[in-house]
Amino acid sequence: MIARTTIEYSEARHAIDVIAAEILRRGKAGVIAVADSHGELIAFARLDGAPLSSITIALNKAWTAARERKPTKEIGEAARHPEKGFDIAYFGDPKFVGWGGGVPVWKNGEVIGAVAVSGLPQTEDIELATLGAQTILA
Repeated sequence: MIARTTIEYSEARHAIDVIAAEILRRGKAGVIAVADSHGELIAFARLDGAPLSSITIALNKAWTAARERKPTKEIGEAARHPEKGFDIAYFGDPKFVGWGGGVPVWKNGEVIGAVAVSGLPQTEDIELATLGAQTILA
């Protein structure tokens, strides 16, 4: 039997609460998703006023970061690289995204899940998703 560590619901919920508090402190709105190591949703929040399109994007960022075990921004940069790039469709699933804001959560050398934020500028999405990942590991 293979035993894997995963993010617990209470950890996911706490990360969402920390991220949501920071988004609200900034006077903004966004969508937050926390997924397990397979990219399947554990917890989710859409703050009042967040763009509806950010719902699917946040879910897909978390899914992509968990499945590929790397930040979504890196995937997007590779897809856009003029010499070594590839079409994002290379992955074979339309859920794969290359916008920054999805980060894997690493613990003891393995990905235990991912945190994603959408609806703010990319730099803030990345910063807040990283805050969520750090919260889970604290």
